[in-house]
Amino acid sequence: MTLLANQVAVVTGANSGIGKAIALALAADGVKVCLVGRRMEALQPVAKQASNGSVCYQTDLGLDSNISALVANLKRDVKGIDILVHSAGVIRLCSFECATPDLLDWHYKVNVRAPYLLTQGLLPMIKARQGQIVFVNSTAGLRAGANASQYASTKHALKAVADSLREEVNADGVRVLSLFLGRTASPMQASVHEMEHRKYSPELLMQPEDVAAVVINAVTLSRTAEVTEVSMRPCVKSY
Repeated sequence: MTLLANQVAVVTGANSGIGKAIALALAADGVKVCLVGRRMEALQPVAKQASNGSVCYQTDLGLDSNISALVANLKRDVKGIDILVHSAGVIRLCSFECATPDLLDWHYKVNVRAPYLLTQGLLPMIKARQGQIVFVNSTAGLRAGANASQYASTKHALKAVADSLREEVNADGVRVLSLFLGRTASPMQASVHEMEHRKYSPELLMQPEDVAAVVINAVTLSRTAEVTEVSMRPCVKSY
């Protein structure tokens, strides 16, 4: 029996890429995973692969009403939450000069507002289990590059959310981890390469399973310690 056996996790963006890899790694350790994503047809194969009682929740995190419904459904379906993983996110590259306010708002709604509201709604259930919260962030949340002001600003904000939350909930036995990831092979990264008009070579990037391994190590660490931040980049710098 593993250290995580019989725990309950909620993973957003679980239909593909990093979220899917984290969900499957947790399930392999005996966790019941609540899979959250926009498309049910993409979530169901993940649930089948994960087994272990995994449940799908079709949710558009850009809509407050969907987030409220998700919180209500989780409160109905599970007694408590041990691990909450925020892996969903969006990115659209655009120069500062040309970006529209709507583009900034779109990034904000999914990348900041959604994890904020979801964490807020589930926090009593997490505190009750002395649970753990993982924010899948980006190296753009530490250093912003060109043509990414809308995306990077939301990732900087997400870091602030995690840092402030950690200061509030550590006393309740809740751990908060921010992962600052470099380029990772995923559908999102493929679209980023397309926007950059560059060849996509996933074998040169970090793999979603690399990220999942770090998450498992962090959440199974002895409770005498807490991993607060991890920064990861591909070993081969191809960009």
